[in-house]
Amino acid sequence: MSRHFAAGPRVLEFGPLTGIGDEAAPGTDGQLAALRRLGWNAIELRTVDGTALADLSAAAFGTLTRRLAEAGVTVTAVASRIGNWSRPITGDLGQDLTELDVLAERCAGLGCRLVRIMSYPNDGLTETEWADRVLARTAVLADRAERAGLVLVHENCAGWAGDRADRALRLLRAVDSPALRLLFDTGNGVPYGYRAPDMLRDLAPYVAHVHIKDAVRTPDGGTAYTLPGEGEAGVVECLELLAAHGYTGALSLEPHLAVRPHEGLARAGEDAADLFVRAGQALAGLLGAGQPVTGLLDGPV
Repeated sequence: MSRHFAAGPRVLEFGPLTGIGDEAAPGTDGQLAALRRLGWNAIELRTVDGTALADLSAAAFGTLTRRLAEAGVTVTAVASRIGNWSRPITGDLGQDLTELDVLAERCAGLGCRLVRIMSYPNDGLTETEWADRVLARTAVLADRAERAGLVLVHENCAGWAGDRADRALRLLRAVDSPALRLLFDTGNGVPYGYRAPDMLRDLAPYVAHVHIKDAVRTPDGGTAYTLPGEGEAGVVECLELLAAHGYTGALSLEPHLAVRPHEGLARAGEDAADLFVRAGQALAGLLGAGQPVTGLLDGPV
């Protein structure tokens, strides 16, 4: 059964419920339609019609901003590719700086300050060299972000500091910038092999953005994603920890039920939208803001 959020009035202290739109549909219209079904008026942007936000043409970006304004939808954050699973530490830093510069302009137009980053998968370097390069690169990125009025939020996902709280804290200390904070994803502990609530206890004071997903380990050691609150990720416990630490930011749905970019999975159409909406309803149910959805999804996702 779904468990309701146990922190009582603290639920009112969270920011808006939102989600990464391309997990519901490739195009803007489909993404906005899924939000309307949930009654949400905020979105996190990653791609539009399969194109990353920073790579959209000026005309396509203009159309996007108009559609969002017409729908009364605000942007809570953008999910960049900076330091992510596709960009190892041996890659060209210039690529990330260029993307950040474009996003700085686009975030200004969207009224958004948060940019999701990761901390670079290794590519044959020693542990020490990997760490040194990550710390140096992130400092450069944070300086550029601060001058642009942005805040980089590092996700507990791919990269040097992705699955260890001590490294995430070391990253924050080494960079020592108000333009670097943390993004905590409740579901990433399952595929990466740690308990998300245990990591969050150390990181909660530095969290500026939250992704919501849930998952279970499969008998073959893989990961199957579930509705929020129905897996093994400890979503409810994470919400309680965030509330106890006074987190007031958005809760952004990234269910991975129909779209998982790192696996090349992109199930479009009504199926993806329906799964996204079901996950949103489950999250609202956990918060006491709607009817909970019970039971694991039927079949593999």
